[in-house]
Amino acid sequence: MTLLISHPSFLEHDTGDYHPERPDRLRAVTAALADEEFEGLTRLIAPAATIEQLTRVHPLAYVDAILGIRPPHGELVHVDADTVMSAGSANAARHAAGAVVAAVDGVLGGQGRTAFAAVRPPGHHATPDVPGGFCLFSNAAIGALHARAAHGIRRIALIDFDVHHGQGTQAVVETDPDLFYASSHQYPLYPGTGSPRERGIDGNVANVPLPAGSGSEAFRAAWADRLLPAVDTFAPELVIVSAGFDAHRRDPLAQLDVETEDFVWLTEELLAIARRHSSGRLVSVLEGGYDLAALAESVSAHVRSLMRA
Repeated sequence: MTLLISHPSFLEHDTGDYHPERPDRLRAVTAALADEEFEGLTRLIAPAATIEQLTRVHPLAYVDAILGIRPPHGELVHVDADTVMSAGSANAARHAAGAVVAAVDGVLGGQGRTAFAAVRPPGHHATPDVPGGFCLFSNAAIGALHARAAHGIRRIALIDFDVHHGQGTQAVVETDPDLFYASSHQYPLYPGTGSPRERGIDGNVANVPLPAGSGSEAFRAAWADRLLPAVDTFAPELVIVSAGFDAHRRDPLAQLDVETEDFVWLTEELLAIARRHSSGRLVSVLEGGYDLAALAESVSAHVRSLMRA
């Protein structure tokens, strides 16, 4: 059984006219997953993450600062050049982290074997003390540390196929030998991190940067030859996926030229690793993807694979 976790507050995170990370992204995903083929999903409303859950990754001062940014309705606050908050953003960010926590609870508590958290704002660019790249809280990392604190899960792999390197997630993982981070991403591109030389502690970080114009063959080779074997060797007890679909060839913010079928292939490979090491337990959380049609198509394909697990 697959869980689908979301929350109405995600549509109240207003980023302003013409911002690529806009509410229509979630509307497109929600509409796609309303198709009758997805009737078998167990749909849950995301709780708000607790302060304790947030502060496993972020210092309390940072959490208080983000939650305290609540401009009047209709006004926006830029926390950096690209990252915007509105009156509803703090609440949305808290529920986005809470969605991943609930997904972890669901798969580790036996409610489902896989889960997809359809959230915004995304999270993989938020370091413990710096927001950015449209991200406020490090959603996937918060889920990972919750799995450890609440369920005693020790070895957790965080997998990131978003076209942008998740320097926020990596910042949490790279000092913890019981976590593993694997990422393919376009380079050069924001945020400019993700070199293969970034190896973490005891080699627990694996990055494969890909040049613009890399297509299906290069994307699959990065995972098949380097990243998936490393994750398999790590033997995670839980797999958490930062599922960004902006590597798609139709995405306006990058140029990796990946096809929807490549996301399906990678999802199936990650599910196979989960079956070998974590009783099939896999949590996926939405990150990027900015062409609405490509996003809806890719999420549908990804969730379809999760449901077959």
